[in-house]
Amino acid sequence: MRERKKLRTRKALIAGALRLFHDKGFDETTVAEIAATADISARTFFSYFESKDDIVFYDAHARLQRSLDLLGRRAPGESAGELLRRVLEQSVFSVADDTDFDRARLIESVPALQARELHLLFDTQRRLAHALHRACPAEVDLVEAAAMVGALVGAIKMAIAASRGRGDDPGATEEAVRRAADLALAGLNSRDGNRAAARNP
Repeated sequence: MRERKKLRTRKALIAGALRLFHDKGFDETTVAEIAATADISARTFFSYFESKDDIVFYDAHARLQRSLDLLGRRAPGESAGELLRRVLEQSVFSVADDTDFDRARLIESVPALQARELHLLFDTQRRLAHALHRACPAEVDLVEAAAMVGALVGAIKMAIAASRGRGDDPGATEEAVRRAADLALAGLNSRDGNRAAARNP
């Protein structure tokens, strides 16, 4: 019961904070105001989050861990490109929620959040590259794994920027992300096919 109550409070803090960020602005919102949305004190807030920034990225660790877990469960005969496709489908697209679009807009508008996102993105790509290399050691070395992860993540990030820059709604942005991922993965799968052909002339 205690854990359920903590989870409810955490969800209330996230929902309340994102609403305040939208209505008042990130810098203008105080921790005390966020805490009040969940009927807790500002001091108790820090039992749930270390800062306002952490609320914006509240699911970053869980999403990364899900991706790492999936990379660790490579199916027999699955190529590196196919593995990345499965990870993308099961740990990115399948867990996208209604807050993603608004949070992306918020991050774009706050330099401190942009810096935090870049730091998280670099660490995420580094850890994914190591995990991909461990999953496919005979097919890709660490540099190749890093390049593959970077190509996929870069394609997605640039597609989001381009889509949002032309004023697309969330549905159109999601479609742009899928198209970008398809293009990047087509190149990675072509690489896998060329390697297989070279091994079996």
